[in-house]
Amino acid sequence: MTELTSNIAKLNGYLERFRKNGIQNLIGGESRAALSGKTFETVSPTDKSVICQVSHGGAADIDAAAQAAKDAFPAWRDMPALQRKKILIRIAEGIEARAEEIAFCECWDTGQALRFMSKAALRGAENFRYFADQVTAARDGKNLQSPTLMNVTTRVPIGPVGVITPWNTPFMLSTWKIAPALASGCTVVHKPAELSPLTARILAEIAHEAGLPAGVWNLVNGFGEEAGKRLTEHPAIKAIAFVGESRTGSLITKQGADTLKRMHLELGGKNPVVVFDDADLDRALDAVIFMIYSINGERCTSSSRLLVQDSIAEEFQAKLVERVNNIRVGHPLDPKTEVGPLVAQEHFDKVTSYFEIAKQDGATIAAGGEVVGDEGYFVRPTLFTNANNKMRIAQEEIFGPVLTAITFETEEEALEMANDTQYGLTGYVWTNDLSRALRFTNHLEAGMIWVNSENVRHLPTPFGGVKASGIGRDGGDWSFDFYMEQKHIGFALGHHNIPRLGA
Repeated sequence: MTELTSNIAKLNGYLERFRKNGIQNLIGGESRAALSGKTFETVSPTDKSVICQVSHGGAADIDAAAQAAKDAFPAWRDMPALQRKKILIRIAEGIEARAEEIAFCECWDTGQALRFMSKAALRGAENFRYFADQVTAARDGKNLQSPTLMNVTTRVPIGPVGVITPWNTPFMLSTWKIAPALASGCTVVHKPAELSPLTARILAEIAHEAGLPAGVWNLVNGFGEEAGKRLTEHPAIKAIAFVGESRTGSLITKQGADTLKRMHLELGGKNPVVVFDDADLDRALDAVIFMIYSINGERCTSSSRLLVQDSIAEEFQAKLVERVNNIRVGHPLDPKTEVGPLVAQEHFDKVTSYFEIAKQDGATIAAGGEVVGDEGYFVRPTLFTNANNKMRIAQEEIFGPVLTAITFETEEEALEMANDTQYGLTGYVWTNDLSRALRFTNHLEAGMIWVNSENVRHLPTPFGGVKASGIGRDGGDWSFDFYMEQKHIGFALGHHNIPRLGA
């Protein structure tokens, strides 16, 4: 028996209950069918087979979940910090115990390769452990002395919050949002992406098995135009944490305006990786390839624009073509697979449409640009060369295993092109000139920048973008700033003079 065959057998075991019972919403600690009775199908991109039926939640289901979160909030807010910490740690332990199940289900539901998803579940457990450790300090403030007052600041949880997560790496991104929300003392209504609902259900089950009180974490499956819209508009929901497209982020901001919702938006990117001729080119090559072709290129932080100095461009791109053509495309549960299928038909159609767009713009398809097989949504990792920064392939977020290479001559030209986009999520700079690195990163319009490195996320650091790439930051104390309200209390130190009006 091959490892792939063994993995498929394990997967079928994990999926048996979903195939039999489907996926229901989880509201007030209870599994519930959608109030409308409607369901929708979740489909595997590997072979286009139906995985199971999913409860099709709508506005009425969101209303019930929001009410449950509102009712549960006071007790969760007031629970002693150490008690909440123990629950979060038990959630982390539950994730670790079911890491293989989570990884296999995520691979089948999204098309992501096992070599990456096998670590994603454990990374999710790290998120819960990290924020569990921060629980006791989350409300800590400052003592700001003035001549007449002892000024104390503290933070309190904002209330029930809505979390809307995407389909690309749904499990890990759900933990990024929900772990700090729970650590803050907030209650949650979670609407996962309709294309990848499996691991959201597993995660919510783990939380309740860990002793999370009913109503603290509610799960409603559904579509953005129904469930998502109601969640962003609901008056009981005090904040929305959203990960997804920039256009959708703009829409939900409008929907939340009437109730003055706090918004944290992690949106799209068209991120540059800038390679200067003095860089360690072998390491730069590895990083360029990893940051666009891992996770099927379906991540907001992917380095989808390669800006390479013209003095090294020919040699660098030749090596790049050779490596891209060697990337293994295959079944997501095959440990040898490096790129799996794209998530769904609509996204597959979008990504493959850029093959013709590149030709029309005058670029060269130096590698890939082809569909693989007809069973699932597979494409060859693709490289466009002879491009310029004004082309659609350089300006629009493709969100697939597609890289656009552009040459530059000077540092000033590279910076101008790097910033010439509506997005500003991440940037990657490769140079051994420290002065240049300092100059360039100071003027690069991006919320996160790595120098001589791929994206290596350190949990206490701020995660987020500028321009059309989002508003707000995740990570460490920045997460608490979002999920909590700052409060000031002034204590008089004595009998200072109070102006006496009308005396």
